Amino acid sequence: MKPVVVIGGGMAGLAAAYQLHTLNVPFVLLEARGRVGGVVLSEEIDGFTIDGGPDALLAQKVEGVRLCEELGLGPRLMPTKPPRLAYIQRGGRLYALPAASVLGIPTAWGPFITTRLFSLAGKARMGAELFVPKRRDAADESIGAFMTRRFGTEAATYLAEPLLAGIHAGDVNRLSVRALFPRFVESEAQHGSVLRAFRQQAARPASSDGAFRSLPGGLSELVRALVAALPEAAIRLRTQVRRIRAAADGYTVDAAGGESYDASAVILAAPAFAAATIVRDLSPQLSQLCGEISYTSVATVALAFKREQVAHPLNGSGFVVPQVEKTGIMAGSWLSSKWANRAPEGRVLLRTFLGGARDPKAIERSDTELVAMSIAALSPLLSISGAPILTRVYRWERANAQHEVGHLDRMARIDQTLEQHPGLFVTGSAYRGVGIPDCVGDGRAVARLAANRVPSP
Repeated sequence: MKPVVVIGGGMAGLAAAYQLHTLNVPFVLLEARGRVGGVVLSEEIDGFTIDGGPDALLAQKVEGVRLCEELGLGPRLMPTKPPRLAYIQRGGRLYALPAASVLGIPTAWGPFITTRLFSLAGKARMGAELFVPKRRDAADESIGAFMTRRFGTEAATYLAEPLLAGIHAGDVNRLSVRALFPRFVESEAQHGSVLRAFRQQAARPASSDGAFRSLPGGLSELVRALVAALPEAAIRLRTQVRRIRAAADGYTVDAAGGESYDASAVILAAPAFAAATIVRDLSPQLSQLCGEISYTSVATVALAFKREQVAHPLNGSGFVVPQVEKTGIMAGSWLSSKWANRAPEGRVLLRTFLGGARDPKAIERSDTELVAMSIAALSPLLSISGAPILTRVYRWERANAQHEVGHLDRMARIDQTLEQHPGLFVTGSAYRGVGIPDCVGDGRAVARLAANRVPSP
């Protein structure tokens, strides 16, 4: 019986492999690098637990939490520490996002009226969203265009750019609101106003534990649990795939080392630019479509200090930085305040994010430069004195897939092209969702489809 070949060992690939294993479908997972997990990487250093990449699962999207529970990690899932505050930098100061807001969109008037984050004119314009006519056509638009049209330029500058586009390390004027924030588009279409829709939805009871979950050892705990649940012989590291060829009753996958793998089905869970190369001979059209998906690169810098070196109370999870502030970083996270037991007693652990669409060359800078930029951006805000007692730099080259305007149309063309190649599937952050729960859910869904291509023994 030919196995299913999974190409790529990031979260989508691992989730696909896990789903195949639970269905008793033979598989082989091929990963080009020396480890699996993709952008998920946690380290224990001198008593600090550091996530170099993402550090949280969005609980509202249940696939990530559900996978943890299936793997026996459910009791270890933990929420963020209170108070669950997030901040936006403006004019060199930090302002908390108003209480009772969703992605900065107010669901109650009191906290919004009293916040000093927005000017009086900005608040008035945002409130006037209630009276902005809804769009009549269904054409896609950027996050920036949508927010400017409905809430005004101040909301686009201080909410949409640092918060909505920032979490994707992308350009607010290029990212697709329909692909990344369909709830906004649906709210406008169904209720005529995002404010009106969000205020109605806010009447529903919310979780008292906040929106995010993690694990005591960082999200690499999830990766280790997945690997432990899979047959060791089925995971092949340092195996670079060169191409996929059509074969009788399936495909042949050729690796750079000369190995070939006969497959009943193939799940391409590699980044889109890698997939474009792998399928070039098999399907030039699919190769072109995958190659059109752009990526940005980011660097994260972890900094540890003695508690007395940081005067700020660090009451919350961190802050985002609008591009107009020009500090050199996109955001700062207070990991030791966000999660329990991430730093030894009397120590604090901070993290900055650099690069993305606003600074594509950031990852080319030296560790010393990135650390210095981070300290320069953090020190005035947090009143830091002295040098850090620990630093760690992580570079993520072409790690953030950009779902830009027109992405859903491109995905429709990708799906149409895949119909011409039965048994070939794509999954991962480049396609149907960028977060870990999205990748887990899509990887498992694609694996169920691939399992149907494997004849019963």
